[in-house]
Amino acid sequence: MNLKRRQFLFLGSLSAIGTGILGWTLIRQNTQSADISDSAIAANPPKKDLLLRFVSVADTGTGAKGQYAVAGAMNYYHKRNPYNLVVLAGDNIYNNGEIEKINAVFERPYQPLLKQGVKFQACLGNHDIRTANGEPQVRYAGFNMKGRYYTFRRNQVQFFALDTNSNADWKNQLVWLEQELKRSQASWKVVFGHHPIYASGVYGSNSEFIKTFTPLFQKYGVQLYINGHEHHYERTRSINGTTYLITGSGAGTRPVGRSEWTEYSAEKLAFAAYEVYPDRIEVQAIATDNTVFDKGIIQLKSA
Repeated sequence: MNLKRRQFLFLGSLSAIGTGILGWTLIRQNTQSADISDSAIAANPPKKDLLLRFVSVADTGTGAKGQYAVAGAMNYYHKRNPYNLVVLAGDNIYNNGEIEKINAVFERPYQPLLKQGVKFQACLGNHDIRTANGEPQVRYAGFNMKGRYYTFRRNQVQFFALDTNSNADWKNQLVWLEQELKRSQASWKVVFGHHPIYASGVYGSNSEFIKTFTPLFQKYGVQLYINGHEHHYERTRSINGTTYLITGSGAGTRPVGRSEWTEYSAEKLAFAAYEVYPDRIEVQAIATDNTVFDKGIIQLKSA
């Protein structure tokens, strides 16, 4: 893909803006009335047709109180509803992707999960590429990255990790993505990257990404796109068969509004949990007080 020059400049500027905004706010009230009453996490026995349970989180790598609070909630959920996969959608190490911080911003906060064999699958965020273009993170075993973009499969779910940074190898990456989507025989296709496609936060939607990715997602039946960069939680309605879900409040928050396609949004420290079944994905947003503040259903969509 030949992204327009102004798009590169815009994405590059976001990296600089991000540093100035890192004085994140504490948790504030939801930006709208809750769709459901907050409820404590329940310990649910696995349903017989459960294919996969996983969680996602992003913009985590501060090593500060907010990250530990979300990590604690992830561990609490794991004890009641075991999972072995975390989608880590970028900005894994603040402020500049320094791999020497890995103990403070990853190994220590998630130690209980790592000891239980939970596997993290990461992608690169804009802060991650500030040191050696993110290569130390690509090589770090704990992030399980097969490259700057890669795919892996769990049961009937195939995941596609993207490098959405402005200096990504867009030409080859997009060819690769279409080829991999086309050849995939998985019932469920989940794409994740750091930057949003649809969002109602500080940065908003990315018009260039909408033009580039959404036709591919519709053509090949991608049901879910997960990202960070915006430091809030947001779930869209299905847009041409794809739900867009932001879990960028893994360590801090920023304000979020809502758009015509927003199903739910909140300025809360949180992660998302997913249960995949043959005909649907059940999504929950879980806050640091271990309450579920959003629930949604993603229906299976054929390509």
